[in-house]
Amino acid sequence: MTETDIKMLAMRLYDARKNATGIEQISHEFKEMTQLDAYKLQWLGIDMRVADGEKVIGLKMGLTSEAKRKQMDLDSPLYGVLTDKMQVANNGEYSMEGQIHPKIEPEVAFLIGKDLNGTPSREEILDAVEAVYLCMEILDSRYKQFKYFSMEDVISDNSSSSQFILGEPINDFKNINLAQLKMKMSINGTIAQEGMTDAISGDPVISLVQQYELLAKTGKTLPAGSIVLAGAATPAVALEPGMEISLEVESLGSVAVKVNK
Repeated sequence: MTETDIKMLAMRLYDARKNATGIEQISHEFKEMTQLDAYKLQWLGIDMRVADGEKVIGLKMGLTSEAKRKQMDLDSPLYGVLTDKMQVANNGEYSMEGQIHPKIEPEVAFLIGKDLNGTPSREEILDAVEAVYLCMEILDSRYKQFKYFSMEDVISDNSSSSQFILGEPINDFKNINLAQLKMKMSINGTIAQEGMTDAISGDPVISLVQQYELLAKTGKTLPAGSIVLAGAATPAVALEPGMEISLEVESLGSVAVKVNK
């Protein structure tokens, strides 16, 4: 793909998000697009958001669970970028205004306390983690159909990122087995999804290992102070106005959000 193509497509996706209007998958038109092209497109879209006043605060992993990959008919992890405007307060309200077809899923997130270079080991990454959070991520694809698109489509669309909600930071986590925690996400008091944290790449910390590997391939780094969402433990649930959604995870507490029109 040419740089002109990438800039044009980044603007197309930017406009789709700003106008809350779904577009056709771009891979239908640009069949030669590679994943590296898609990441260039993703970051150019982030540059546009930064120019609008947003600040990059971290990254999110996607497609880290087998259930999620089956739901989306895709086969390997990918990453997207988080900005400060995407964060919704815990126990706060989320508006569906300006969204296309949002969904929510249960996750675990990390605060990275120091810079790491290259492809660090699980032990090096865990040593660099400053805090662990319970988290829910809200996804919203800018494509007309929130399914059956290519890896390149998803990556280009910032990996379907929309918003996220963090619980309280857990700093004393070294004795918690992060791969064996039960997750319960409820909607209006009824359990909608249940899972274990080992559904996230077998271990949420391994998701961070995969994150650094992907960053190395795309020539990016993760600065100290970044938040990383490790990926979902269950399939996502479509949002509707009036929903009150909560997530509880043993040892990590709870997080909640209310959905408005």
